[in-house]
Amino acid sequence: MRSKVWWATLAGLATLTLTLTLVFFAEEGYHAAADGLKLFMNVVFPSLLPFFVLSEIMLGMGVVHFMGVIFEPLMRPLFNVPGVGSFVLSMGLAAGYPMDAVITAKFRAGRLCTRIEGERLLAFTNTADPLFIFGAVAVGMFGLPRLGYAMAAAHYLSALTVGLCFRFYGMRAERRQLAGGSGTGRVGPRLTTADDPDAPPHVPDAGDRGFMFVRAARALYKARREDGRSLGKMLGDAVNESIRTLLMICGFIMLFSVLIRVLTAVGAVAWISRAMAPVLGLVGVDPSLMTAILSGLFEIDVGTVAASVAQAPFIQKVAVAGAIIAWSGLSVHGQVMSVLSGTDIRMGPYIVARLLHAVFAAGFTLLFIGPAAPAIDVIARPVFSRFAFAPAIGLASGFYRAIGLGLNLLFICLVVLLGACLVTILVTGWRSLRVRIIR
Repeated sequence: MRSKVWWATLAGLATLTLTLTLVFFAEEGYHAAADGLKLFMNVVFPSLLPFFVLSEIMLGMGVVHFMGVIFEPLMRPLFNVPGVGSFVLSMGLAAGYPMDAVITAKFRAGRLCTRIEGERLLAFTNTADPLFIFGAVAVGMFGLPRLGYAMAAAHYLSALTVGLCFRFYGMRAERRQLAGGSGTGRVGPRLTTADDPDAPPHVPDAGDRGFMFVRAARALYKARREDGRSLGKMLGDAVNESIRTLLMICGFIMLFSVLIRVLTAVGAVAWISRAMAPVLGLVGVDPSLMTAILSGLFEIDVGTVAASVAQAPFIQKVAVAGAIIAWSGLSVHGQVMSVLSGTDIRMGPYIVARLLHAVFAAGFTLLFIGPAAPAIDVIARPVFSRFAFAPAIGLASGFYRAIGLGLNLLFICLVVLLGACLVTILVTGWRSLRVRIIR
């Protein structure tokens, strides 16, 4: 109890100190807030609004449930999440932060996933969009378009690696739940009694048999019938909910822009950088990158810019920038926390996943711009060449950026769909062959 009192007191004093500091540095705070609002209106708002609205409509129309049946054979073995997780992954890849948290919260509220599965989803779907990596970072900050291939490959491969690690997270608790009498005999989403609050009602019955696309169509029709809203009503609700969420994101962007500017103005960032610089020197990292690391701790854009202009070896600057993008900053974490506040999904596993993502991203970046650079140039270029328009669009207006994100989403969905269909055909064929052999 005493420790909680001390923590509450310290938090209150820190808030009071920041408020008084903002009073003394009102001009810096004003310009920082204006810059944050400008960033939101020119980039974030037009980029995310179409995806927020479309995700709401696809959820109401039952498209997400259709995808859940189609991608179950892919998502369950790899990441131990339901098939609807493919929708979170594709939207997170296309739209970036915090799209994955918004959709995961809706899935949890609609009981399309359990709490543990929601935490697994957040672990590996929290990614930056390709336009940010190619346009803003590779071209805008480092001035090297080809650098985007290595950074994007490192970022997304490290995210999938985190997902593979987190597939084992919470399995013991799930086994205890199954042993407690769920009676389904399978780990993950369960169809139990109606009084079980953790049972996702929209997951098709495990006993349902038949052609996959027929079962997917049934799931889509059932979800659409249960929703029951007209298209006009659904569209209006989608826009209202999306605007409300985006205003929350705007507040976080402005708040952390002011916070970083004030901490820089009072010299706190420089003082901490000088104090922590010897620690970086011990592990072989240039001390001049400490400012970028501290800035990236709070905000992704400020941190990556600081890393690109630091007086440090190029390979270290890129690795630190990759780690900052994977960490995504306390500003994004605050947005995720706010979105998840109405659910029982915990932030602890999410923070651990972000730390792992940052470590893996830095390691893969060092590998991909070092020894594996020729291989990445051969393998990744054909894949990411679909995003060849990214540098121009990433630096252009929000309208064209939104169009680019839509094209990215379409391409990603097509690739994932084709891959899932191939895996499903192979798995189904192997099961049929095993049954025939056994018989």
